[in-house]
Amino acid sequence: MKILLSKPGLDGHDVGVKVLAHALKNAGFKVIYTGLRKSVDKILDIAEAHDVDAIGLSILSGTHLIIAENLKQAMEKRNLHFKWVVGGNIPQRDVDALMRFGPDRVFPTGTQIQDVIIYFDSIKKK
Repeated sequence: MKILLSKPGLDGHDVGVKVLAHALKNAGFKVIYTGLRKSVDKILDIAEAHDVDAIGLSILSGTHLIIAENLKQAMEKRNLHFKWVVGGNIPQRDVDALMRFGPDRVFPTGTQIQDVIIYFDSIKKK
């Protein structure tokens, strides 16, 4: 399974997503990391180019609702159907609002890395 991890928007903190990328690789996943400050369109371009199975957005900047809405709209406009997840500094109170934009899963603040691995293992087997 190929997972694209990305830091959308202006967020410049990527230690956590790099730790997650390393853990996913150790768990047997192929991981592509886009680097910092990618637009939604650039993330989708990279996802298409690498034919990924899932996109993971790591957001610490507080813009998770706006970015999730933008990703949903861009995917609809481009008729793309990637599985996608959102994690990072996501308050529990925002999980339901984020889910309305269509991610397959939201990983709020405090999620353990093992929980993310378990999730991707579960969809890999489907």
